[in-house]
Amino acid sequence: MMSAIESETPAARQSRESGCRACLITFSDVPGLQLDGNGVCDICNSFQSRWLEHCQRKNERQQVLEASIDRLKKAGSGRTYDCVIGISGGVDSSYLAWKIVQLGLRPLAVHFDNGWNSELAVKNIESLTNALGIDLHTHVVDWPQFRDLQKAYFRASVIDIEVPTDHGIYGTLYKAAIDNNVTFILGGNNIATEGFMPPGWHFQKLDHINLRDIHRRFGTNELTSYPLFDRHMKKKTRAAGVEMLEILDLIDYSRDEAVSTITKEFGWRDYGTKHGESTFTKFYQEYVLPKKFGVRKRKAHLSTLINTGELTREEAVRLFASEVYSESGLAREKDYVLKKLGYTEAEFDQIMRTPPVDHRSFETEGSLFYEYRFLLPFRSMWERTRTILGLTARRRSAYFEHR
Repeated sequence: MMSAIESETPAARQSRESGCRACLITFSDVPGLQLDGNGVCDICNSFQSRWLEHCQRKNERQQVLEASIDRLKKAGSGRTYDCVIGISGGVDSSYLAWKIVQLGLRPLAVHFDNGWNSELAVKNIESLTNALGIDLHTHVVDWPQFRDLQKAYFRASVIDIEVPTDHGIYGTLYKAAIDNNVTFILGGNNIATEGFMPPGWHFQKLDHINLRDIHRRFGTNELTSYPLFDRHMKKKTRAAGVEMLEILDLIDYSRDEAVSTITKEFGWRDYGTKHGESTFTKFYQEYVLPKKFGVRKRKAHLSTLINTGELTREEAVRLFASEVYSESGLAREKDYVLKKLGYTEAEFDQIMRTPPVDHRSFETEGSLFYEYRFLLPFRSMWERTRTILGLTARRRSAYFEHR
């Protein structure tokens, strides 16, 4: 029996595959995509509003940057480091490291090694830190525990299987700041290369409750050494006054300029795709997301550059059409990932066929009952009480409205 997509007419297929005239997003990518009278999607319009405001605030951003650098230097006076930065070997973090050294700061570079570094990423990180003369602290995660966490996310069938890595990066950064008596963490997140992302394509990276519930239900090992950024750690960092600043949002950041700079300064070599420094991330973005979730993240990455003027739409279309993997390369990569995770082909195919599940089907941060699990038996009683109180309040309001 044919699927609905296989049996649809050419006209229906063309309608489904058409989409925004400005970016690369189609109705296949985002079924609820909204287009304005010019055929431009709501995601582009939202991004453009934020991008316009970002560009108009250039003078203000420069003032904030100068004030921030002054604060960092004063806070770091008499200490070994002014700040902590994350380093992955990718464009954003590499350029950030170079930029802040040019600004006269003394960073501690921190790398979260989750077992998936490509050989090229290791070389890029080594070349960067040696050329800049900065210290590097690498946290090597316990592989059996981390693998168990990643497999729990696969079994949960949620979309953001990168949460274990990204959450671990934040946990490692904040711990490094506290351990080294550093007040500031400088992040590489930025609107210029990452500001465009359709809803539902990722989940909250810092939601430790969601992570723990997924692992509780589908994991088998204890997370004794994983750098969980839980309630206790968040409270500890607030007490220590640790702040995160996104420095790349305070400068006129361009990916092309960044690539040119880091290539010239320390021989940085490209991976062929954003986040390609991680073998797992590359496979996740180019195989798992499209095959199981119908999500092509490269479309979002390229659409960001279209909206910031770094690429024309035609250039982005050509880049998207180029294959990240050859057929044989994909087969080798899939075989490597499955062996490293401990999956047979049949087991992984079953996981890929399992329908997606919303992250919010699991416990999420923000509920008192999830923060303090000993209160869970009283949750149903509280919800009934809240319903009764709400009903009473509505009746009282209606009574006075009719008097």
